[in-house]
Amino acid sequence: MSIKYGFFSLMNVLLLVTFGLVYDNLVLAMGSIIGKGPFLEGLNVMRYWFHAFFTPLLILFSWEAIRETGIRWLKGRTGLILAGIFTLAMIIAELVQNTIGLNLEPARNYGVLSYESTGAHGPPIMIIGVTIALLFAGIALWKKQKWKWMAPGVILMGIGSAVKIPIESDAATNGFELILLISLWATKAFLEKNSDQAIR
Repeated sequence: MSIKYGFFSLMNVLLLVTFGLVYDNLVLAMGSIIGKGPFLEGLNVMRYWFHAFFTPLLILFSWEAIRETGIRWLKGRTGLILAGIFTLAMIIAELVQNTIGLNLEPARNYGVLSYESTGAHGPPIMIIGVTIALLFAGIALWKKQKWKWMAPGVILMGIGSAVKIPIESDAATNGFELILLISLWATKAFLEKNSDQAIR
C-alpha cells in the first residue's frame, strides 16, 4: 500500500513511528542480554532521539486524515502549514524538555535493564500535543466518514499512559501502544481504500 500511494504520502510517516516503536521495544528486550556499558547506553540514547523526531510526525498523519474528511479550513495549504508548524513545535519541545543534554543512568524495572533519564521532565508537552491532534482526527473521521476505530485507539492509549495499571511489567503500556498503532494502520488502509474508490 505504501508503494502504491507513494512514499512521500504523509500517511507513510507511520513507517517511521512503527520503526521507532519496534526499536524501542527491541532495545528494552535485549538490555539484560547486552548488559551495562556504553554500547547499551548508546542504544538507549537513540530511543530518546527517535521518540523526539518520529512521534510528533503523527500530527502530520492526523492532518492528512482530517483532510480526507473534507473539512474546508484544514484541507488546503494553510492547514498543511499549520500542521507543519505544530509538528516542528512539538519536536522542539521534546528536544528541549527530554532529549538535549540527556543524562542516562542504568535502571532495572521488572527484570528489564535499560538506561533512563535522570532529569526532571514536567508535563509531557509533546505527547499531549500529539494526542490532541490524533483525537481530533479520530473524532472527525468518526463523524464525517463513520470510521470509529481511530478515536478509541487514541483514548485507550491515553488511559494506558495516565493510569497506573497494577501489573508488574511494562507489557500493559506496550499493549496500549500496539493497540494505537494497529488502529492507525487500519485508518491508513481505510482512507487509502476510500481514495482509490473515489478515483475509480
